[in-house]
Amino acid sequence: MGNATLHSIHVHPVKAFRGVSPREAAVEPWGLAGDRRWALIDDGGKVVTQREEPRLALAAAEPLPGGGVRLSAAGRTPLTVPVPAPGGTVTVTVFGTKVEAVAADDAAHAWCTGHLGRDVRLVHLDDPATRRPIDPEHALPGETVSFADGYPLLVTTLASLDALNSLVARGDHAQEGPLPMNRFRPSVVVAGTEPWAEDSWSGLAIGEVAFRVAKACGRCVVTTTDQSTAARGTEPLHTLARHRRIGRSLVFGQNLVPRSTGTIRVGDPVRILA
Repeated sequence: MGNATLHSIHVHPVKAFRGVSPREAAVEPWGLAGDRRWALIDDGGKVVTQREEPRLALAAAEPLPGGGVRLSAAGRTPLTVPVPAPGGTVTVTVFGTKVEAVAADDAAHAWCTGHLGRDVRLVHLDDPATRRPIDPEHALPGETVSFADGYPLLVTTLASLDALNSLVARGDHAQEGPLPMNRFRPSVVVAGTEPWAEDSWSGLAIGEVAFRVAKACGRCVVTTTDQSTAARGTEPLHTLARHRRIGRSLVFGQNLVPRSTGTIRVGDPVRILA
């Protein structure tokens, strides 16, 4: 593990949209700066993800200075969305949890509705320090998260992806492989480990920033979605069900919570912490 390094960083400003891969990123207590501070909701206030709308993979979001985003998709005029002015909030439901957020402007709603062909609204998490606690079963007091599925960051490793792709290649749906890492929508990707080394981690440091491992990441149907076409297949869930089932979860990657803040950079050394 002495040669493990940070291979890539991935920031998704709008939950379920395509993101960006910067060379460096600031780590805040609730995740990478600018990551998943925005999300779409339906007319009932429920967050909309690729689980039910795989076409969200075809929309991209680029972070802008000050926290705004630039939305783009093939065949559509890009739109710059500013951070909404402070004011009244709307109640958003994220996996059964109620969270207060601030609605974006009407132009953003129209753009997102036009992309999906259904009525949706774009909302912004204005105060990630207080709005959404982490699941108390796996949290320490005061820990919060953005609109990410459950935890501030997700780490995956190149070695484990290679191992998984080898299993896919020997399975019933070999034609679907090899799968790219973007199927798993990680925050950080580590190079230079053994396959599945992350299963035993309880903490790690990337450069000078420390993280604790909260729990293994159970995977869902989003991983079967081609992020460039929005087409769905059966892998990797078919193979994970045979080889990577832990309890009721099909596992790939580990959820992280920052223990400190700072800046991480591609190429930083990665150290395992007790």
